[in-house]
Amino acid sequence: MRIARFTLGEDPAYGVVERDGDDLVVAQIGGDPIYQQLAFAGPRHPLEEVRLLSPVIPRSKVIGIGKNYADHAAEMGGEAPAEPLMFLVPNTAVSGPGDPVPMLAASSDIHYEGELAVVIGKMVRNVPPELALATVFGYTCANDVTARDLQRSDGQWSRAKGFDGSKPLGPWIETELDPSDLRLTTRLDGEVVQDGRTSDMIHDVARLISYASQAFTLLPGDVILTGTPAGVGQVQEGQRVEVEVEGIGTLSNPFVRSR
Repeated sequence: MRIARFTLGEDPAYGVVERDGDDLVVAQIGGDPIYQQLAFAGPRHPLEEVRLLSPVIPRSKVIGIGKNYADHAAEMGGEAPAEPLMFLVPNTAVSGPGDPVPMLAASSDIHYEGELAVVIGKMVRNVPPELALATVFGYTCANDVTARDLQRSDGQWSRAKGFDGSKPLGPWIETELDPSDLRLTTRLDGEVVQDGRTSDMIHDVARLISYASQAFTLLPGDVILTGTPAGVGQVQEGQRVEVEVEGIGTLSNPFVRSR
């Protein structure tokens, strides 16, 4: 099931994205399905008539995972760490599909990083890997936009990866998906720049959830970014980045320079 968050110019609403013949529609539902039982409660809107928003705004936290693909660790000039490398991102960094990504004025080296994102559906602490996937609400596409020069100069990643609008998510949450071997493709102005598979992760989704839950209580709506494959690179003002994950869809965002 594809769960979207959208607006028609008024208050945000949630809906299920369904196929109606050759077209996609959004069947409106009542409340937030992460916290409430799903119930259809409104009209059906053609997908092209709504504005999609980030499918989730984490009330608690976004957890990023660094260097979770060996080829990406190598292109960054080092080896992958033995344990998952975690960092926290504020929820103000989250933006939605189609939203312009504001390139932080303090940086001259903004990079794209296409990723699979996990949306947590249950409060959990110290969950073992074999039970971890049962805590997942669903999966979406993410772009872990990074100010690479600030990442190097600051020595820690809060500013480089947590600035406003730097974590687009979308276009919706897919609730019925096996994350073990999905193709992940990133395109810069239509040209493929990343092409990997989630089966190449060093630490799989279940391991990441379990590991994170040993440090932080995971709450419904929390998001875990699972790492990026090789091919990260610089994006310029006016360019567009698309992150496509097999079985989910495509997240597309233009980049603009902050003033």
